[in-house]
Formats: sequence, structure tokens, C-alpha cells
Amino acid sequence: MALDDSAATTTSSEPGLVGGGVMNSEEKVAARPLLSPPYPSATATATAPVQESIEELDRRYAPYARRDAYGPMGLGPIGAAEAARLAFSAVVLVPLRVVAGVLVLVAYYLVCRVCTLRVEEEREGGEGDGYARLEGWRREGVVRCGRALARAMMFVFGFYWIREYDCRFPGAEDEHVDQSKELERPGATVSNHVSYADILYHMSASFPSFVAKRSVARLPLVGLISKCLGCIFVQRESKTSDFKGVSGAVTERIQRAHQQKKAPMMLLFPEGTTTNGDYLLPFKTGAFLAKAPVQPVILRYPYKRFNPAWESMSGARHVFLLLCQFVNFLEVIHLPVYYPSKQEKDDPKLYANNVRKLMAVEGNLILSELGLAEKRVYHEALNGNSLPRALHQKDD
Repeated sequence: MALDDSAATTTSSEPGLVGGGVMNSEEKVAARPLLSPPYPSATATATAPVQESIEELDRRYAPYARRDAYGPMGLGPIGAAEAARLAFSAVVLVPLRVVAGVLVLVAYYLVCRVCTLRVEEEREGGEGDGYARLEGWRREGVVRCGRALARAMMFVFGFYWIREYDCRFPGAEDEHVDQSKELERPGATVSNHVSYADILYHMSASFPSFVAKRSVARLPLVGLISKCLGCIFVQRESKTSDFKGVSGAVTERIQRAHQQKKAPMMLLFPEGTTTNGDYLLPFKTGAFLAKAPVQPVILRYPYKRFNPAWESMSGARHVFLLLCQFVNFLEVIHLPVYYPSKQEKDDPKLYANNVRKLMAVEGNLILSELGLAEKRVYHEALNGNSLPRALHQKDD
């Protein structure tokens, strides 16, 4: 979820990755492909009609292009064997998984309902939707049940096994690591963003708080659950940006998590939108304004037929196709806690950019300079619509 409209920009004069003994990876990153903005200017694109083929669009907007068996928007032609698999899954597998998923969701809603009895919502800034700050047995019940049921929901979606790698750098224990820093707790988890399944995994692993659209707080069942998670709600479609309030709330939460062991960590997706899983977009600075250490995590979804990445198709169709797959795969790389240097603390853009480059190298991800605005243009082009409306929407 994007928290800042300013993106970290890579420059050749930036220092290498510093802090916490993290190895310098400038040389690796410099050799990786780097996509440039695919058009000369937003104004020129807005006045030009879309006359490109699907293949040309996919090359131009590579981070959002689907390259699985289902094609653009999941509407590409499929063979007879795949159609037969879909038909069987639609009749047998999908109904069973839908029922199981609803049962898991209702079970956790009931847990949250019990744990929030006589608990008043706390509102950050005194307005908007609040969250339930739970303590003692209430917090313990919400967290333990939440982690177990989130993993159960992943199982329902076909993620039976999750491969997790604890990536340690050579020399991480040498003199470059201040031992006092090793005792510091990170205030936030920063992760690349590929699918809504990302959130389920992080809930099952560490049960963090995260940023969500304000409309989520009003959804049946999910609304109460999101409040128990301690979500910060933001009106993404609002013309009057409430960024300052959201940014301040996020910074306060990150600092609290960094300083208090029992405070929940924040989960932030600095890219601000999802990709097809092969790319890493520019990072917003919201996760790095608190100057606290962060825990980088990289998610990858290996696939054969259907890519679990959610980037260019409708939510209903994506859920259906995901449920139709007998098995889905997820690989998780946990990088060491990243401790910012003094220079990075003074420059959130530098901090964000260095963490981004580290994640790109360790996750074998391709750096791209595209963002949410270009994704909207791509979607409009796929749908055969004009571009000006997409280009002038707020990049949140």
C-alpha cells in the first residue's frame, strides 16, 4: 500500500548498502536490467490513441503483463486439456474450497467478536475508522487464532507447502555489525507485493498491522478482523489527500513497534501496487520515515499454468482461477534486519532505495521505474479505453 507520493530514484552517486553489516551490492544491481518509463511524457501519451497490439503493450508495461497459460487479463485462449481441468475444478474443487474458506472466515470473525467485547475503538487523529487496541488475553487470542486460521486459509487456496529461506549474508557477524543493533527490534516488515495472498502469508507468519482502504473497515466480517489487526485506514480515492495524517500514524506505529516488544509491527508494501512477481517497482518512503530498522521479506510464486500474481484481471476471476488450481506454490526469503546508517536516517529516499536494491539482488527481481500511473494506463489500454482519465487519476 502506497504511503508516499515520492518515489526513491536510483542515482549513480549513491553510497552502497550500509547498516547492519549488509554487504555492498551496487555492482550486482548495476548489471541488472532497468526499465525506463515507456513513454516520452505523460502529456504526449494522453493525446495519443492506443494502437498497439497486446504483445507490444506487454513489452511496454512488462511488470504488469501476464505470461501464464491464461494470457492478458486471464482471458487468453486455453487448450482443451486446460478447459477440462477448469471444468472439473469448477464442479468439484471450487465449491469445497469456497465452503471451507467461508467457515475459516466466520470462525475468525467469531474469535474477534468475543475478544473485542466491551473494547472501544481507538481513532488515530480523532477521526475516521478506528482500530481495536487489544491487550492481555484478548490480544493473545486474536494473534494465536489469527495466525493459525490465516495459514488454514492459505491451505484452502492450495498453498499446502510454503518454502521459507532465512538468508544470511557472509560476514554478518563481523566488526561491521554493531552488537547493540542486533538487539534492536525492527518497526516494520517491508515486502514486495504480488497478490492478496501476500497478506494471508504475513498474517500467518507474524500477524502485523497494515494499511488498508477505508472501505475495508465497513465490509461484513472482514471489517472487524481488519480492526483487530490494527489496520490504518486510508481513503485512497479521496481528492483531498489525507497523506500527512496517514504518514504520521504509520510513523508513530513503526516507532512504537521498534521500541515496544509487545506492539505489533507494521506490514508495508512500498511499491504501492502489485506486479507479476518478476519486477520490483520504485519504493515510496512511508515505511522509512520513522528511521527505524526494517525487516525485508521477498515473496515469489512459482507456477506452471496460472500465475497467482494479481495485476491485470478482475478480482472475481482471479479468485476463481486460483481456487481451480490443485496446488499453488509460495517461496519466502527472509533477509536480515536492515539497520539504516545515519545518512539513510536523514534521507528516507536513500534508505528506501538501498533496501529496494538489496531486495532486487537477493530476490533476483528486475528493477523497473514504472509505477501505479503506468499500471492504470496499461489496464485502460487492455480494456480499449482512452488514456487521459487513467493518467490524471491520483497516484496513491
